[in-house]
Amino acid sequence: MGASLVAMAQVGERRNDFSIGFTGGYTMNTMDFMPKIKQSRKNSPMFGFASRYICEKYFTTICAVELELQYNNLGWKERIEDGSGNTYKRDWHFLEMPILMQMGWGRERKGLKFLFEAGPQVGLYLSGKEHMGGAPWDTSARPNGVVYQYGKDPDNKIDYGIAAGLGVEFSSPIGHILLQGRYYFGLGDLYDNSKRGDFGRSANQTLMVKMTYLFDIVRTKGDNIK
Repeated sequence: MGASLVAMAQVGERRNDFSIGFTGGYTMNTMDFMPKIKQSRKNSPMFGFASRYICEKYFTTICAVELELQYNNLGWKERIEDGSGNTYKRDWHFLEMPILMQMGWGRERKGLKFLFEAGPQVGLYLSGKEHMGGAPWDTSARPNGVVYQYGKDPDNKIDYGIAAGLGVEFSSPIGHILLQGRYYFGLGDLYDNSKRGDFGRSANQTLMVKMTYLFDIVRTKGDNIK
């Protein structure tokens, strides 16, 4: 009985690794509108700060929490096909904070590790700008008459949703380089979705490719950590 309890207690190996660093990448965003608006993906760079705390190695799984604070230019780019020749793009500048559970398999200190991460994300709307082209501007033939979005700032300044992704990490004595692909599914509507509102849904849908560099502030001691 005593031996089995000791074995169970040793299944998880305690870790106390804390790292901070920088992150940057490329985002491809659309808005999930209802009624629908035809769009192309709006592409923009993103950048920010990242931190990670590794708390445990459970069997072969390295468990961590990753916290990021990043600037992102979201919004959308319309695909206008009504013969007007108009073009339209909207920049929505956000400060975002993903809080992700991260699991890794592979080397901790020297070598390669594969990653899976998922968790909530919140964003704060900072500012926006419209880019209208193809004068004269004519909205009379827009599909379904959907023109409510023009000239309208978001009703809700807080964005929230779920982020998840995969990645690979290379670790060395000078730090960790992470290459990550991530998808963000917005749950909150940025325009009023009540009966008085113009849209039943208006949420961000974001694909992201990014690179993160982390350097260790605190490291777990032990010669058996590879």
